Amino acid sequence: MSRYMISVVLTAMTLSGCASYQPIPLTDKAVAKRLSEPNMRDVRIKAGQIEHSILKPIEFDDRDGLSPDEVAILAVLVNPRLQAIRDSRAIANAQLFQAGLLPNPQLSYNMDFPTGGNTDGRVNAFGLGLDWDVGSLITHQQKIDAAKTHTDSVNLEIAWQEWQVAEAAKLHVYRLVIARKRLALAKQIKDERENDLTAITNAVEMGERKSLDLSASSNAMEQSKLTLLEAYDKERQEQFALNRVIGLSSEKVIPLQQGINIPSCANTPSVAKAADGIENCRLDLLALKAGYQSQEAKVMAAVKSQFPRINIGLSNGRDTDNIKTVGFGVTIELPFFNQNQGRIAIERATRQQLFDEYTLRLFDAQSKIAAVLSSLQYTRDRIGTIKASIPTLNQMLHSYEAAVKTGNADILSYYHILDDLYKKKFELLKLEDRQAQLSIAFEIATGKYLPNSNRTVKKEIAK
Repeated sequence: MSRYMISVVLTAMTLSGCASYQPIPLTDKAVAKRLSEPNMRDVRIKAGQIEHSILKPIEFDDRDGLSPDEVAILAVLVNPRLQAIRDSRAIANAQLFQAGLLPNPQLSYNMDFPTGGNTDGRVNAFGLGLDWDVGSLITHQQKIDAAKTHTDSVNLEIAWQEWQVAEAAKLHVYRLVIARKRLALAKQIKDERENDLTAITNAVEMGERKSLDLSASSNAMEQSKLTLLEAYDKERQEQFALNRVIGLSSEKVIPLQQGINIPSCANTPSVAKAADGIENCRLDLLALKAGYQSQEAKVMAAVKSQFPRINIGLSNGRDTDNIKTVGFGVTIELPFFNQNQGRIAIERATRQQLFDEYTLRLFDAQSKIAAVLSSLQYTRDRIGTIKASIPTLNQMLHSYEAAVKTGNADILSYYHILDDLYKKKFELLKLEDRQAQLSIAFEIATGKYLPNSNRTVKKEIAK
């Protein structure tokens, strides 16, 4: 090998990168470690340092149970789906880094050996060339701009997904609280029916009650058992749902703070006020805006790419007659057939698609706000009506209870009124569950917390 070839090889090796391969084996041990329960000490530290467009750092303390906001932060820090989504941030940053790199120059070397004919006095010929694509400078800035705004879009989309998970965690906290209220009510009914059955059984044996009363009481007891089983199952399913959205095993029991209040939504704004400025609050809309700006830069880069590709180069060589030459060359692409029309059309169509998607998403958000507020108003009215009817039913129940004891009313009528009262209480819990869902839906639709004086929160940490 000639000294020229050795120089070329050494130069290429010197200029080459030094990245090395680092394997990450997908083993059961590695997966189990990633899915292991979080260290609460680490969670406390991260909860006070969280950086998010909507979620604020809080003083995380699980020793007295978790508030809805603490559960929301815990879900954002632990949820495995979010951990996978955040990997797209590293990809976007790598793409931004790649966009800033200019294409490498091309170094070429060739050698010719005289092998036939009159070879007297002939020497080995060689050629050394260095070429670079000058045309890459034309679209370089647009590629960087597109990558930067794409990174912004990815970060906003990640923040939107985190917000969704946080809201889902809060909702399941409220629903679990309601499920436990339903379970407590079902236990109360079952205990009351059991006591009634015992008392009526004794009364029948003493001849003070009829067998019809015993049958009615037994039937009521069986119904209370079914209601209790349903309440147990509902409470268990809500616990599973909460664990799933946080990212904990199904066996883990989340300690909740005592006295968590369900959002009452008493001070909801008008539709116009709630929808005003949502394009600057909804993180998904901001992500689409950034994505649209990224696409604008791609369209501009595609248009500029119509400029003919130009390569310039320097050369140094020697022919077989030992004549040495130094020169330069220019290569220009002639755009006879391909003027980049296809790429321009694709980028423009993608831009139009993003524009229409943003418009549709904004329209859907405004429509969602109106629908949620309407449902909230209906739910509040229903809750008010049921709460107003409960005192009347309680009064009737006491009257019938007294009449049953004196023999002026049958026990079936008493149980009918008692069933109506319990149905109202169960319906009230169902409406509270619906109100909690609508409250979270409103927060998601507007991209901000719903003003609620009854919210149980812990102290926020000032940044």
